[in-house]
Amino acid sequence: MSEPTWTDRLFGGFRKTSEKLSENLTGVVGTAKLDDATLDDVEDALIVSDLGPAAARRIRDKLAEKRFGLGITERELKEAVAEEIAAILRPVARPLEITAFPRPQVILVIGVNGSGKTTTIAKLAHWLQEDDYSVMLAAGDTFRAAAIGQLATWAERIGAPIIRGPEGGDPASIVFDAVKEATATGIDALIVDTAGRLQNKRELMEELAKIRRVLGRLNPEAPHDVILVLDATNGQNALSQIEIFKEVAGVTGLVMTKLDGTARGGVLVAAAEQFGLPIHAIGVGEKIDDLRPFDPDLVARVIAGVA
Repeated sequence: MSEPTWTDRLFGGFRKTSEKLSENLTGVVGTAKLDDATLDDVEDALIVSDLGPAAARRIRDKLAEKRFGLGITERELKEAVAEEIAAILRPVARPLEITAFPRPQVILVIGVNGSGKTTTIAKLAHWLQEDDYSVMLAAGDTFRAAAIGQLATWAERIGAPIIRGPEGGDPASIVFDAVKEATATGIDALIVDTAGRLQNKRELMEELAKIRRVLGRLNPEAPHDVILVLDATNGQNALSQIEIFKEVAGVTGLVMTKLDGTARGGVLVAAAEQFGLPIHAIGVGEKIDDLRPFDPDLVARVIAGVA
């Protein structure tokens, strides 16, 4: 049996979201016309499918503008919803680009423990290696020995050098060593794992500020990217994480993981509408090549059930 393609995996990853939205929209088109009552039902269907109130309201308004009072079939409704979801996703679908000069491009990766952060770093490194960039990893999450060990295992698996220190060590000094080493050896991208403790925002903020100060001394442009890894299975909770990490860490882009068929994939749309941050990639499984830039039009059609 041949390996499933990326599109197949995408279908699998958004299957639950698509089925849920499909079911909710099917129940809506009982009337022949797209009147206020039907539009209210469409809006409700979008909200309960995790697309969030802001995106649901925007899609409702667009449908009203284009088709108010007109007859509409179930297929036409799903097509129209897909087009409006794509309009929300297109501006944020931006793959990560390695453009820093001088090298390395420093990418800080943040996210709560359990979000798939360490695995995502490995997948991101692998993806950059496939594009012929040299990558180094830095184990800046020194509060958990498991995080250091896991990152080291991945580094070995993908053949990337890693800078690490002892558990409980100073993350800023590890980052300092990593930038010096990456600069000396001509590395293109340095990906830094950071602690994911949100219980104490002040501590995390101070730690990240210290890392930034150390980076600034070596390279005023660094960090070039601050990427927040989100677990899609958290649904609307993922949105409050964006809110907090934006304030604490100055997030510049998002990666959405665990779109594995059980996830609430609609939250991707809610995040795009509410924050407008670049979404660099989505992850639909556990394999090393399961992280990829996404095609907003295809994702929109998959979510709306018309792909």
